Amino acid sequence: MTLDEGAKVFKLLGDKTRLTIVALLAKHECCVCELVEILQMSQPSISQHIGKLKTANLIKERRQGQWIFYRLNKDAEAYPLVLSVVNHLPDQQGKIKELEQKGLRICCN
Repeated sequence: MTLDEGAKVFKLLGDKTRLTIVALLAKHECCVCELVEILQMSQPSISQHIGKLKTANLIKERRQGQWIFYRLNKDAEAYPLVLSVVNHLPDQQGKIKELEQKGLRICCN
């Protein structure tokens, strides 16, 4: 990875919303509707952040019917860098558990 590529990754992760999304996706596959609920943001806003992460090849998508689920791209050159950043952040498991308790874990089924 070049210094410029590393700088681009850090710039993307410099946004709190994208950093939270990456931290969530490091351990859980999520659809946009789940991220909307967790982050309490609009779907277009979440989709814009997802688009930036996808363009940078940091996340992958998986289609299931009409739904798209996202996860970190473990094949990305920047994956070790992203993972090392995520490992220094507070665990996001509580947000997923809260979503499950509300019955919204996979709210798009």
